[in-house]
Amino acid sequence: MAFDLKDLTEKDLKALITQAKKQQSALSKRKPIAQVRKKLVSLAKAEGYTIAELFGGKAPAGKKAAKQAGTATRKVAPKYRNPANPKETWSGRGKQPRWLAEQVKKGKKPEDFLIRK
Repeated sequence: MAFDLKDLTEKDLKALITQAKKQQSALSKRKPIAQVRKKLVSLAKAEGYTIAELFGGKAPAGKKAAKQAGTATRKVAPKYRNPANPKETWSGRGKQPRWLAEQVKKGKKPEDFLIRK
């Protein structure tokens, strides 16, 4: 995130610094997300609930959650590759990546980007 500080007055800069220090202080007092998540999950479990039951949606992602749900997470080989940037690939699962969605909007077909073996 970049700010153009050249246009700010001294008063504006002081106000920005004060605001940033307050935000920094507030963030430093917070516990790490993983610690809070673990505490919530254990509390829910102790009361006989799951996070999904309490908050809706899916339970927290991860290997441990997948094992609890009865499914193991597996890495899937990519099926599609961006010719403009070969490092960008997609397995065909989940939401289409932006680069592929843009090409489909331009009239190309996903099959045009299949990785040939």
